[in-house]
Amino acid sequence: MKLSHPSADIFVPAGEQTPEAALRRVTHLCIGAHQDDIEIMAHAGISDCLDAPGKAFGGVVVTNGAGSPRTGSYAHLSDDEMQAVRRDEQRKAAQIGRYAIQLQLAHPSADVKNPGHAGVAADLAAIFRGCTPEVVYLHSPADKHDTHVAVLLRCLEALRALPPGLRPRRVLGCEVWRDLDWLVDAEKVALDAGRHPALALDLLKVFDSQVTGGKRYDLATLGRRAANATFNTSHATDKYEGITWAMDLTPLVTDATLDVAAYTLAFVARLQADIAGRIAKFR
Repeated sequence: MKLSHPSADIFVPAGEQTPEAALRRVTHLCIGAHQDDIEIMAHAGISDCLDAPGKAFGGVVVTNGAGSPRTGSYAHLSDDEMQAVRRDEQRKAAQIGRYAIQLQLAHPSADVKNPGHAGVAADLAAIFRGCTPEVVYLHSPADKHDTHVAVLLRCLEALRALPPGLRPRRVLGCEVWRDLDWLVDAEKVALDAGRHPALALDLLKVFDSQVTGGKRYDLATLGRRAANATFNTSHATDKYEGITWAMDLTPLVTDATLDVAAYTLAFVARLQADIAGRIAKFR
């Protein structure tokens, strides 16, 4: 397997297979913009693969992480040094979570934001052609982080270019920078992120450059999952101990004529109608 950027990293945690063989095993694939996005977005997929023989989780980080904030013991690090730290942290997460493979493409964010960047397109095409996952976890198109949205769009372009028989059965857009609690209930995809709570904490705390560097993603992520589970429904006890919300993006892959913005804004319109209808009912 060859990736386009010279700093790209291919890691097979078990070390017993070639990268090509490890990628072929993947049934649950998460593609995130930055190191630690996978662990925030797709703990449900990681858990699914731990709990079921024959399933394997694969992670892909598209950008190099050079622009991350840093304080404390990391404040003095250069961008190159920070990239090395974050690359090692992501490798540790892959080991702890027993991923089949972890790919770090190391593209600068500016390249990912360029729809015509050949290297980004080639890498994503090679990954999607190298496995046939049941489910792919991507960023949500309603995310408020520019790089997250750019990574999503590059992934959708690559998925749409696949022959229909090679496309994943399910593609989900997961919450990170902007939660998805605002989706109307009928359109929420509830990912069971309450399993393996000790592992969930370990996976988040691996990213020490972020957690002790000024961003408590460990507390925030676990808190949001618990809140999602409790506030899911007002008239029933909690079904899960933690939930990550997602929206179904599969139609955007199966029908390339759908406009991503229009598709996403339709969710917002249905929320607007839900709010208006509930107020009108009791006015």
